Amino acid sequence: MVSENSNGKVPVNVRRVVTKNDTKGAATFSQDGNPPRTDVFKSIPGLVSRMIWATSSSTTVQFDGTDPTPLVTDFIPKPGETRFLVLTFPPDAVFRSPDFDPQAAMAENLAVSPGLAERFEPDGKHRTPTVDYGVVLDGEIWMELDNGSQTHLVQFDTFVQNGTRHAWRNKSDRPATIAVVLVGALTPDELDYEDGL
Repeated sequence: MVSENSNGKVPVNVRRVVTKNDTKGAATFSQDGNPPRTDVFKSIPGLVSRMIWATSSSTTVQFDGTDPTPLVTDFIPKPGETRFLVLTFPPDAVFRSPDFDPQAAMAENLAVSPGLAERFEPDGKHRTPTVDYGVVLDGEIWMELDNGSQTHLVQFDTFVQNGTRHAWRNKSDRPATIAVVLVGALTPDELDYEDGL
């Protein structure tokens, strides 16, 4: 069956289905609807941030029905935690518009994406202590690394970032959407080299 949304555009409100085991151990549906942490940016037209799910280091498979996403105060997961995001990026032309207000954009990003927004450099590059793996759901996007090194990703291309400094560039004339899971990881300064780790 073809979805009514199979027109090449990812809707702002994506459906999220969550399961759980009932008291007798039978698998049941717990939640079915839009993730509450869906934010359409006002200061960056076309930018949409959707936090689909989050886990903490104490998450168990016995889900109690409480959606963890409204409780997240830091978009960057600590070791043993995860964040599942679906992000839509507008064309880069949005940032060159005479109406674009970088201060308003930063203020809104700080409110929507605490912990992540503070890591952004003026050129959009950022680094997180995470292993990120994802897929391009729609459109095309460029991943830029240090020294201007970049690669062009298109629909259904996948990526894995190992704590690298990067920026997302949308050089096309239409939105690009990625789904990405951020997995909190230890950084070199947190490793215990004496134990051979």
